Amino acid sequence: MNRIFFKTILFSIALIFLSCKDSQPVNIEADYETNKAIVVDIAEKEIKTGLPTVGLLVYEGFLTMEMTAPLNVFAKFDADGNQVFNLVIVGEELKEYISEEGLRVTPDFTFGNVPKLDALIVPSAMNMESAIANEDILNFIRKQKETTQYMASNCAGAFLLGASGVANGKKIVTYVTGGKLLQETFPELKVQDDAVVSYMEDGKIISSNGNFSSYISAFELLEKMSTVEHRNYVEEYLYLNRLKKWPSSSN
Repeated sequence: MNRIFFKTILFSIALIFLSCKDSQPVNIEADYETNKAIVVDIAEKEIKTGLPTVGLLVYEGFLTMEMTAPLNVFAKFDADGNQVFNLVIVGEELKEYISEEGLRVTPDFTFGNVPKLDALIVPSAMNMESAIANEDILNFIRKQKETTQYMASNCAGAFLLGASGVANGKKIVTYVTGGKLLQETFPELKVQDDAVVSYMEDGKIISSNGNFSSYISAFELLEKMSTVEHRNYVEEYLYLNRLKKWPSSSN
């Protein structure tokens, strides 16, 4: 029995030795591009041909509601259970972006491999300076203007449309109390009074105050890109009729 036990120990040691021998340190620098390509392949979302594609721009510090509102609206299938849109999240890099509220999002595509978009939705952040100063983001927005049917901004996302120049000469609205700053910063825009305007549409440019108003722009865009019937179905699916009849705490 001792001989069997001794052989078992030798066999185990041999397995450990072989395992360690095979597990050589990885040359991270040499394998970076290969590993990066594999990650991109895994992250890419399937795009169904024949369906319009809506892209949601993501960047560091984005506001959660302005991402989740259009995502919630455009991701819904129709009443017969059919997919209506390709919905993709697009970022500068294939990395994790963290919203102002702490939501972590990894994009489906980067600026370099994004499929053709029919609409681009631009959210905002509490601190827009870094996004506005990012030429890669601005160039991506400019490029999308050439091929998209619609471009939408929520809240301070209007500042990105202004900085990129895609909304020059167009009526646009931003967050409540932000209109004066938007107009002063980008005089080429026709900034609307955010005290009374929650949603604005001018040609292919759509904008809203953001926050819950992001649902307004999402539904208006949804109707334009599908049908009134589908919009009504999604509104009922999300129980918006109940939100409109929100009971007070005294009832």
